[in-house]
Amino acid sequence: MPAFGNGCITELMPALLGIDDGPLPARFGDGPRVLVVLDGLGWDQLQANRDLLPTLAALDGGPITTVAPSTTAAALTSIATSLPPGEHGIIGYRMAVDGEVFNSLRWGTPNRPDARSTIPPRSLQPYEPFLGHQPILVTKAEFRRSGFTDAHLRGGRLVGYRTPAIMVHEIGRVIREGEQAVYAYYDGVDKVAHEYGLGSAYRSELVFADRLVAAVLDAVPAGTTVMVTADHGQVDCGTELTPLHPEVERLTGLLSGEARFRWLHANDGAAADLLAAATEYHGHHAWVRSIDELIDEQWFSTRGLPDEVRGRLGDVALVPIEPIGFADPDDTGPFELIGRHGSATSAEMLVPCVVATA
Repeated sequence: MPAFGNGCITELMPALLGIDDGPLPARFGDGPRVLVVLDGLGWDQLQANRDLLPTLAALDGGPITTVAPSTTAAALTSIATSLPPGEHGIIGYRMAVDGEVFNSLRWGTPNRPDARSTIPPRSLQPYEPFLGHQPILVTKAEFRRSGFTDAHLRGGRLVGYRTPAIMVHEIGRVIREGEQAVYAYYDGVDKVAHEYGLGSAYRSELVFADRLVAAVLDAVPAGTTVMVTADHGQVDCGTELTPLHPEVERLTGLLSGEARFRWLHANDGAAADLLAAATEYHGHHAWVRSIDELIDEQWFSTRGLPDEVRGRLGDVALVPIEPIGFADPDDTGPFELIGRHGSATSAEMLVPCVVATA
C-alpha cells in the first residue's frame, strides 16, 4: 500500500525544496540539491542488479513507496504536487472523462487526440506544483508544450534536453550558476523495460543509467547532494494479455485504466453482479476490488475522493498479483509492451530513495 506520510514519493518535493525532509530514508545536505527521477527503476530491480550498478548500489538510503496506481502519470504528478492521486486527480493513465477514456500522458481521447482546449490541464489537475516554489526542471525538450507537462510541471522553470549528455550538462550548469533545487527526469529505463522486458537489453539500460548518475555526480560542484528515486518499478509480463472472462465482459460497458490496474465500468445496475463475477473468475490471479473498497482501504488517498475524481474511475478494479496484464483492445500503443506496471506488488510499488554528496 502507498505509505502516505510515512515514506512515500509524495514527500520528495518538500525535501528537495528544503521545506521538510519528512520520514525519508535519505536526506539532502545543506548545499544545492538535485532530485533525479529514473522512470521505471524499482527498488526490487535495483537490488536484483546491484552487481551491475556500482554507483547506485553505493548510495545511502532505502526504499519508499510510490502511489496507486503505480503508473507514470499518477506518480509524477504526486512527486510534483506532493499530493496523492486521489487528491490531485490524475488518478491513472487512462481515466473516464466526459464519457470518454482520456489518456493523461497523451492528453487526448479517441475523438479528441489533442484535448488541451476541451479538457484544460489546469482544470483537471488544479493544484499548483512545487508548493509555490519555482525549481529548475531538467526534462526532455519535447515535453515542454504537452498537456501533461502543464498539468504536473507548471510553475517550474523548464530546461529542455534532447540527449542524456545534455541532461547532465544542464544539471551541472544550473547548479554552478547558483540554483539550489533541480528536478531532473530520465525515461530510458521505463522505455526499455516496456519494449524489451527485464532481460539483457534492460540490464544494458540499467548500466547506462548507473553511469548517468555517476556523470551527474561528476558534473555538479562539491557539496551538491544528488538524490535518486523513481515513479514505479516493473514486472515482466510477456506479450500475451489475459482476456476477461466472458461473463465479466458481458457485465462491463467500458474499460479504462491499464493492463495491471484495469477498471471495469459496469453496465447500468450491474455493479454488484460485476464484482461477484470478477471475483469468481479473476480472484485467483488478481486483487478484485470495488471502487468503494479501494477508497475505504485508502489506496488513492487517506482523505477519500472528491466526486469529480471518483467519477474518473470504474466500478470494479482488477489489480494483478501474478505477472499478467488484463486485455483491452482499445489500450494500444506503438509496440507490444512486455514490462508493465500499475499494480500493488512490491516490484512495482517500492522505489529507491538514495543519495550521495558530490
